[in-house]
Amino acid sequence: MRKYLFFVNQPYSYSILRPLQSEIRRRGDEVAWFVAGCSASPLKPDEHRLKTVREVQAYGADATFVPGDWVPYFFPGIKVEVFHGMARNKRGHKSEDDSDHYRIRGWFDLYCTHAERDTEKFQALSRELGHFSVTKTGWPKLDPLLSGAHCGERVRADGEPPTVFFASTFSRSVTCAPQLADKIEALSKSGNWRFIVTLHPKMEEDVVERYRSMQSSNLKFVESDEDLIPLLSNADIMLCDTSSIMFEFMFLQRPVVTFRTKMPGPYLIDVQHVEQLESELKRASERPESLLAAQNQLCRDLHEFQDGRSSERVLDAVETFLLEQKGTLKPKPRNLLRKLKVRLRLKKELAKKPNR
Repeated sequence: MRKYLFFVNQPYSYSILRPLQSEIRRRGDEVAWFVAGCSASPLKPDEHRLKTVREVQAYGADATFVPGDWVPYFFPGIKVEVFHGMARNKRGHKSEDDSDHYRIRGWFDLYCTHAERDTEKFQALSRELGHFSVTKTGWPKLDPLLSGAHCGERVRADGEPPTVFFASTFSRSVTCAPQLADKIEALSKSGNWRFIVTLHPKMEEDVVERYRSMQSSNLKFVESDEDLIPLLSNADIMLCDTSSIMFEFMFLQRPVVTFRTKMPGPYLIDVQHVEQLESELKRASERPESLLAAQNQLCRDLHEFQDGRSSERVLDAVETFLLEQKGTLKPKPRNLLRKLKVRLRLKKELAKKPNR
């Protein structure tokens, strides 16, 4: 029986790792969670939590899965990068080569990639550096979306208004949450639209409170630590800025409207002025064929697999690595200063109140 560990440092990790947990359990193996730096409250009663480094060491996992860019190097087992998002550059650069997505920090043994483009880039880095392996698996987070949800136009009841899923990132340079609050409230009160609203965990608290106060029969506010994947299929349209969740929504084959996005393209409708928002939402609700075709192509480029079985491929890749590749790669860089920083960071993250 294999033992696996999930390293959680951000609230979004739960929805990425739970499909993996389901597949691990289906195979009769064991999994535990270690949470540092964010709340452990989303954990369910049947999810095994390890609270201390000593417990992690005693557990002795064969592999630790990480949907982020760091992990305590001294944890047992191989370290597996499954990523917190797909390979898109939020800053709107013409090239993705300088994105943090492709930065090698020396922590991981295996990178589980999503599509041919990012696989090729990581494989080139693997050949150059020699201390990690790369396997194209797909992203576990999309498994429930691709295997369980209805893709395409959502069936609405007679007289039911379209539902808009509004998600906004926190960075002041790209967030649209403050600018759109009054407009979204007015649209929800009109009765012509319904909204599901969620904001980034790092969003300024006054903005969060503004949207919480707007809740009504036509506007539901969803806390940032809730699993959003099951909610996406309840919406007809996504309204966003530059949050990567818009790419996840596109896999449902439903339109995305953005407000002054840093990642424009034919796969979305971008709005520059608040007064244009409702008319563009109406246009999106008509499901323009050219828009949906561009979305479909982008989804293929970002995530090659459409079968909802990426968790299976990730675990198969880990098993292959453990049986055939472990011990055959070059040693990782010593990185003594970086290792010291990781120890200090872990200590700091464990001391945060949300983790208690």
